[in-house]
Amino acid sequence: QVQLVESGGGLVQAGGSLRLSCAASGPTFRIVAMGWFRQAPGKERDFVAVIRWTGGNTYYADSLKGRFTISRDNAKNTVYLQMNSLKPEDTAVYYCAGSPVTSYRPIFEHDYDYWGQGTQVTVSS
Repeated sequence: QVQLVESGGGLVQAGGSLRLSCAASGPTFRIVAMGWFRQAPGKERDFVAVIRWTGGNTYYADSLKGRFTISRDNAKNTVYLQMNSLKPEDTAVYYCAGSPVTSYRPIFEHDYDYWGQGTQVTVSS
């Protein structure tokens, strides 16, 4: 079974930066794209960004373009989310997820078969 393990969350002041990591193990050949989602308290889980393992094509939620950057290291089976200029409204549990979808851009939860346990990001004002 594919396993995804996030790390790098924590407490940061507004304007600061954090880099999240997501390490994939197991039959990772089943994953075509890796995404990040986040869920703030009392809210639904929202799409953040996605990257394809092959080619590295990326796509972001419109509201996060310019502040967040998704990248990957294929040799390490690891995906990163660099978050800059953080705001209190970025506070959430951040999840990485793996999608087997090949025919379209996976931006919805149901596009993903594999999920990490989540990592808390808290941005103080």
